[in-house]
Amino acid sequence: MKKAYTYLAAGLLLSFLPTSLSAQNSNGTDASKGNTSETTGPRRFWQATLPGGSYMVALDRIASVSQHTYIIDGNLSVTEVVIDTNGNSLARFYYIEPVGGDASNVGAGIKNRAQELLQKAGQRTGVDVNNAVAKQYPTTTHAKTVEYRVSDVRDLNKLYGSVTSAWVKGTGRKFTIKIN
Repeated sequence: MKKAYTYLAAGLLLSFLPTSLSAQNSNGTDASKGNTSETTGPRRFWQATLPGGSYMVALDRIASVSQHTYIIDGNLSVTEVVIDTNGNSLARFYYIEPVGGDASNVGAGIKNRAQELLQKAGQRTGVDVNNAVAKQYPTTTHAKTVEYRVSDVRDLNKLYGSVTSAWVKGTGRKFTIKIN
């Protein structure tokens, strides 16, 4: 059983290690403590400001907005919000966690150990692994895609609510995930 945990932790570590630092992310603070804010934004635009970068789109250029969850290789659950535009780029905002990360104490223990290993790897490499988009070239490289990793699924849900509301109502909004 210990060997299985070791393999799972190693797999999670490899899945989270960034191969590209061009994507943006958030920190891991608790959304229930006010990690996000939303205000009136520039007229006709939806704007997102995250710890790793910013995104702005004209509301009349949005073609679709979606939110969905999928499993990667049976190990990781990804929840993502995708904003498709009439232009050349697609925006992906995503949250990633081990499958069953909150299902049981065993799952929580595995998740905590994986996080611990990631932190140690990040300290050795100088990369903030909690805020780095995870890519595996060429499998997960998306041409003309701007990616942002969000560390709390509640922040991602609020982001989805903000962009869909702005799009449907046609009102400019500025959504922010705070840097703590």
